[in-house]
Amino acid sequence: MHRLTNQVRPYAWGARTAIPRLLGTEPDGTPQAELWLGAHHGAPSTAHCDDGPRPLPRLIADDPHRVLGRDTTERFGPRLPFLLKFLAAEAPLSLQVHPDAERARSGFAAEERAGIPVDAPHRNYRDPHHKPELLLALEPFEALCGFREPAAARADLAGLDCALAHLLRDDLSAPDAHDALRSALTRLLTLPEADRERLIGEFVAEWAASGGRGAHARVLAELADRYPGDPGAVAALLLNRVTLWPGQALYLPAGNMHAYLRGTAVEVMASSDNVLRAGLTCKHVDAPELLDVVDFSVLPIPYARPRLLDGRREFRPPAPEFALHEIGPGRVAAHLPGEGPTVVLALRGEVELVAEVGQGVTLQRGESVFVRAGSGPIKVEGHGHVVAASTGGQGR
Repeated sequence: MHRLTNQVRPYAWGARTAIPRLLGTEPDGTPQAELWLGAHHGAPSTAHCDDGPRPLPRLIADDPHRVLGRDTTERFGPRLPFLLKFLAAEAPLSLQVHPDAERARSGFAAEERAGIPVDAPHRNYRDPHHKPELLLALEPFEALCGFREPAAARADLAGLDCALAHLLRDDLSAPDAHDALRSALTRLLTLPEADRERLIGEFVAEWAASGGRGAHARVLAELADRYPGDPGAVAALLLNRVTLWPGQALYLPAGNMHAYLRGTAVEVMASSDNVLRAGLTCKHVDAPELLDVVDFSVLPIPYARPRLLDGRREFRPPAPEFALHEIGPGRVAAHLPGEGPTVVLALRGEVELVAEVGQGVTLQRGESVFVRAGSGPIKVEGHGHVVAASTGGQGR
């Protein structure tokens, strides 16, 4: 096991105190949005080895079969296929969607051929990998997730007389739900530049004057206030508004339009940086590409259901790159599978990890370790709250 030092991402939507509280550091008044635990090149963890600290990607590259295991290396190449995050949102994240594996590969290859620098602001695909993700709430967590029935969105527009409301009601009246949602979102993302600010402004003003309606009354007003003139605020009406309670989780596959609004959570995902944005952001929005990637199906809210195994709650969505394990909170006596590479983070308390192979380690709040493949089942004992990410093919 290697203790980890991890990097904090200071995105503007981040909370001021949640990550410092986890790490036992003093808040400095700046937003601290995400703590990354893994080997993603954007903010790789540092592994502490017997011969000194080493970036986790370097530790893996020096001996991938030994560090990751032959199975993981053969399936995903010589890289850690998942990324674990501690996420603290004080303000909404962008309205976004992720591509599937085929679209990620083809999009990345096309932009490489076009010679677009990988760090260019207008680049869509920064790597050839998809990015399914699972989010586990640690406190009440608010999000927009997936499309609701067009009739529900149309009902919320009833009585509004502005031009955009009339147009959206017409779009949402199409007999096929898929066509109705595609038409409404396409309209919002392709509003004429000369008219966009006026149309959005009229809609938001009338919405506010009417007092809003339904579950979206407050969220639309807040989004419009934070992102004036952004069609993403109105697009929120097309999506389900979700509140997760601690211990509840969402699995977001490719094509699922979503935006996290506020709260603290743990997130695990395939290790990728491919995000297509629809709004609520100052970053690049490629409407035609996004509209080709979005899944316009009306589906149930994609709650992820855990299994109880060996004293832990295990979330194993249909993504081979990752699984998420939760142990506690409280007094715990559990086992993690331990066959493949694993990243463990202590959220509170103090626990001892003991693997079949190698030495044990004690973790306190905010501390984390990387466990090499082949360590065998990992015993977790103590009093606390622990999460761990592993590859998805392990522990079946």
